Amino acid sequence: MIELKDVSKSFTLHNQGSAVIPVMAGASIKVAPGECVALTGASGAGKSTLMRVIYGNYLAASGQVFVGGLDLARAEPREILTLRRETLGYVSQFLRVVPRVPTLEVVAEPLLAIGCDKQKALDKAASLLARLNIPERLWMLSPTTFSGGEQQRVNIASGFAHDYPAMLLDEPTASLDVQNRETVLTLIEEAKARGAAIVGIFHDVGARDRVCDREINVSEFTPGVAA
Repeated sequence: MIELKDVSKSFTLHNQGSAVIPVMAGASIKVAPGECVALTGASGAGKSTLMRVIYGNYLAASGQVFVGGLDLARAEPREILTLRRETLGYVSQFLRVVPRVPTLEVVAEPLLAIGCDKQKALDKAASLLARLNIPERLWMLSPTTFSGGEQQRVNIASGFAHDYPAMLLDEPTASLDVQNRETVLTLIEEAKARGAAIVGIFHDVGARDRVCDREINVSEFTPGVAA
């Protein structure tokens, strides 16, 4: 479902004489349906960069980046947008939403975007918000007014609203209390059980040990960084 073949990535510093900084080389990974793989490595080794390459935010300099059969290294923008809508979910650490849109609609949006019946989408959103302990009195308010922990849980609810065949998780249990951490780990286990291929960054070692089937140390793909 997710496969990288000999991927490299570099950044050009245009304000510093167009210096080229290599950040990744020879990255090859494969994640099967129902498998969760953790990206590990020292700070700066390229974990977040690799996630952004898989999501299509960063264009690989060389190699192939397959998600659901589409090579993001060569895909058209419209193809990437369709992939994100239908196939590849991304739970980031930061909530980015249109101001004044109610929380319930924010969480339902991934389902509405694929043509799901509106009431079914809202019902699924309500169920996830309840599981993640977002008080019902807040559902019709914009999540931009919420605390950091509440915003993170809204982000998680939105990311798990649609049953994506592939998912990227960036620190999904960071800063959560014990109860909500347990809920998120259960959501990940449910996603694996239905066959989702998952790549994640988990600094929470206990969470990583529980839900991840194996680890990939990205330092081995980073020029000048020892694995």
